Amino acid sequence: MRKFLTALIVIPFALLLVDFAVANHHLVTVSFDPFDSADPSLSVALPLFLLLILVAVLGVLAGGCAVWFGQRHWRRAARRHEADARSARSELADFRASTAPARPDPQRLPAPSGAGLYGPVGRDKQRATL
Repeated sequence: MRKFLTALIVIPFALLLVDFAVANHHLVTVSFDPFDSADPSLSVALPLFLLLILVAVLGVLAGGCAVWFGQRHWRRAARRHEADARSARSELADFRASTAPARPDPQRLPAPSGAGLYGPVGRDKQRATL
């Protein structure tokens, strides 16, 4: 089912991307020289579709980095809490190990013999075990 849903999303997206690339294949000059617009020293000629796809990819990467850096406080707190929990678990295991031999074995009461009010001990009127 997952492969079907993936294909249902990826195939139309790929068709739209190919259609966009065919419709926007002319070259565009991108200049990185703000001082000389007539004859830029830092420029590159790219097809328009490639330029837009690269800008979109860079935007996704920049947004992902911004979110990742924004969540560093929560990741640090999670690591700290995980270390505290691990420490508490080991202390609890040590405490249980140290107190286990100190506990006396529970004494079992002897089973009563004879018949009770409803017949043999441990049975009700319908002879079901209690």
